[in-house]
Amino acid sequence: MGMEHGAGLTLEDVTVSYPDGTAPVSGVDLALAPGEIVALLGASGSGKSTLLRGIAGLERVSAGRILLDGQDVTGVPTHRRGVGMVFQDGQLFPHRSVARNVAYGLESAKVPRAARQDRVAQMLELVDLAAFGDRPVQNLSGGQAQRVALARSLAPSPRVLLLDEPLSALDRDLRERLAADIRQILKATGTTAVHVTHDREEAAALADRVVRLHDDGSLTVV
Repeated sequence: MGMEHGAGLTLEDVTVSYPDGTAPVSGVDLALAPGEIVALLGASGSGKSTLLRGIAGLERVSAGRILLDGQDVTGVPTHRRGVGMVFQDGQLFPHRSVARNVAYGLESAKVPRAARQDRVAQMLELVDLAAFGDRPVQNLSGGQAQRVALARSLAPSPRVLLLDEPLSALDRDLRERLAADIRQILKATGTTAVHVTHDREEAAALADRVVRLHDDGSLTVV
């Protein structure tokens, strides 16, 4: 597996609703070119994470459409969208080694063992953790854990990667360094990505384009 190519992602007038009928995000229009990284800024409660979850299929899109490479995936279940996610706390599997965490999506996709091991090695090298495969994840620092989470999300070659404030728990120096590293890794893999953050500097360091999500669902370019 060489250079991957991310999919174009288009949101057309997207409204995301909760089961109680409230719609924290409404009428969002956004288009990403294949391989583009867009950071989504916004105040707490502006619906940034909710919009990400809508793109992933984890929240219901009650109006509008989500297109991947021009194909409507609004009704497609999460596991068939080819969308990866990195969360704020990494959410690594505590009982799996670093390598087995990275292999998780490949195991789910029934990738043969030899190909899986090759891909895991490739991913660990990409995030600069080549020697860490056998380590228990409990022994990792916060920055290392987020690199493993990134490698795990990228291993199945997602068409789009969604990053939900993955650096907010880290101190500022590490956050800035890791933002630059993540940008480099996403560019090296040609991955289309939406990065949610409330940190403007981090957004600028990581993304090709920064947009702000307002409470009324409108977006402005920062």
